[in-house]
Amino acid sequence: MNHASSWRQRGADLSELLGSMRFAVSLLVFICVASIIGTVLAQNQVANTYLDQFGPFWYAVFDVFAIWHVYNSWWFLLIMAFLVVSTTLCLLRNTPKMVKDMRSFREHVRGSSLRAFHHKVETSSQASVDTSTQNIRQLLERQGYKVKERIDADSRLLAAKKGSSNKLGYIFAHAAIVVICIGGILDSELPVRLQVWLGGKEPITQNMLIANVPESGRLSVTNPSYRANMLVPEGGQSSHAIVAQGEGVLVQPLPFSLKLSKFDVEYYSTGMPSSFKSYVEVLDPETNERFERVIAVNEPLRYKGVTVYQSSFDDGGSKVKLKAWPLDGTARSTFEVDTVVGEPTEITLNASSQPLPLRLDVSGLRVINVENLDTNLNPQPKALLEHVASVTGSATAGRQEGLRNVGPSVQYRLVGADGQSYEYNNYMMPMVLDAGPVYLVGVRQNASESYRYIRIPADETSSLNGFMQLRAALNDPGLRSQAAREFATENAGNTEQAALLETAAAAALEAFASGGFNAVVERVPAEERDRFLGFAVPMIQLSLSRLRDLDRVQRGLEPINYDGESGPRETQWLQQALLALSTLPEYPAPILLSMTHFEHVEASVFQVARSPGQNTVYLGCLFLVIGVFSMFYVRDRRIWVWVQPNGAGSHWLAAMTSQRRNLDFDREFGEFQTALNKLSS
Repeated sequence: MNHASSWRQRGADLSELLGSMRFAVSLLVFICVASIIGTVLAQNQVANTYLDQFGPFWYAVFDVFAIWHVYNSWWFLLIMAFLVVSTTLCLLRNTPKMVKDMRSFREHVRGSSLRAFHHKVETSSQASVDTSTQNIRQLLERQGYKVKERIDADSRLLAAKKGSSNKLGYIFAHAAIVVICIGGILDSELPVRLQVWLGGKEPITQNMLIANVPESGRLSVTNPSYRANMLVPEGGQSSHAIVAQGEGVLVQPLPFSLKLSKFDVEYYSTGMPSSFKSYVEVLDPETNERFERVIAVNEPLRYKGVTVYQSSFDDGGSKVKLKAWPLDGTARSTFEVDTVVGEPTEITLNASSQPLPLRLDVSGLRVINVENLDTNLNPQPKALLEHVASVTGSATAGRQEGLRNVGPSVQYRLVGADGQSYEYNNYMMPMVLDAGPVYLVGVRQNASESYRYIRIPADETSSLNGFMQLRAALNDPGLRSQAAREFATENAGNTEQAALLETAAAAALEAFASGGFNAVVERVPAEERDRFLGFAVPMIQLSLSRLRDLDRVQRGLEPINYDGESGPRETQWLQQALLALSTLPEYPAPILLSMTHFEHVEASVFQVARSPGQNTVYLGCLFLVIGVFSMFYVRDRRIWVWVQPNGAGSHWLAAMTSQRRNLDFDREFGEFQTALNKLSS
């Protein structure tokens, strides 16, 4: 018995704590802190973004609390649930008392206690008790009070009240918190998580066709609440959306199908999209009804309780033709690669001693790239030894003058047999930067980094061929030796000097071919490197000019005439090629892919949501408005008038009170006092 009483006491204490004001306020403080985190910290970004921002240690700590998606974190939903419980207990405990107090006239007050009120008035009248009672009742009713009379022997008590609905404000305000929190929970990930925890659903973590997804990876079409994404290519149709859940996804069937008939996008002069809209056809499989709609930003489609928002746009499987340029040794043979954006393609290279398998994943195609190419913004040429071959981010940044559409670019990833991979971003057409037209070839290790670009000069046919032929020639020991010999013969004063100069040029070219300028100076003391480069760079450049001529002659072309009309342009090309070749050994791929043709297919990205909590939140907001209005604009006022016989007349004792005794209350009491004195005279 004592044990049962102890448990009942603990239950009562727990109920008291959960329903207390201090507990609810504490929960609200936690929700405010979480809201600040969710506002300050960008939500739902890739993990590498947070790793770079906080570092591995703090990332691991913060990841436990899932602050990257704080509004769907376990602790935030738990706080919301506790707030619902706390506020509900408070309502259940106090609403009956408030309703009872609203209905009560408190007519059992004693006459002697009225004299203790601060706002009271006492007067006498020659009218009888019955007449006085009737007159006072009429006065109170004219002022909007509800009146109840209590007879006590030969005396009368009039109990009046007005503004009792003020307490509805507290009820509605607390109910609003409960309703809004329930709406938020309904629209969170909790309904889907409950199906994973308790309903046997298992998120899919591997790539597979939707038709092959098992039942455990599919949600019901009647799923009450979800928020999913759906990508539909132009001309394509889909009736399934994808719900992200943990490290995997779940397939959410829709009660209708969407066919993207046309996707329309418009751009600003900066290249940013100004507006985009989807022309869709909706098919209802139950009724076979078809109708057309336009979905745009802030103009969603609502059908069968599901809302389809225009989220963004992506590539819908564009066909891309790439030309592969070998970067291995003296290889010169190119080959074509036909692929589709989003579909992996297997490539096998035979240039090395054994076949080299690669997997090509083309991740994106951008048909418009607007860059700032105004040469007036950077009129001074860069020094030859500056590493202009490698730039970070956009090739042109800063002010908005000189914006140009530099044409399409392709993004892809090459994955080797060992699983190592890098991301690449290559422009289809050359653009004029600094000294002449160059192809930008970008590389980065992961999405958290910016692209580092190599500027490869375009030849007289606006192609990469001239540079790639020079690259192959540089890796040919025989051509390197011949170029060093011709350089030494042209620049040495005698035979002995020619031999020494040839040896130095051959060694410099060999080192340069293997590792660029870093390999040339790695054996030179740091304090001597600038002086050494001042001699080595011109020697390598002149040797490259001889190497280029030898290669051209070998291919049946005329040597370059650097003294002719095109001499300055060819000298600039050679300087750019020198810088590109210096950086090329750091390019982590055996081939370079340039886009030669594409067939662009747009795809619309929709956000699909069934949010029953939305109307619940609207109802909660209505409750909140009613509650706030009732609490601040409705004042509870009560008046008691005790009428007692006084000889042939009557004696009146009245008192007035309110929860908020402000200036308005003082003014209203003064008006009542004046009216009561006037009535008694």
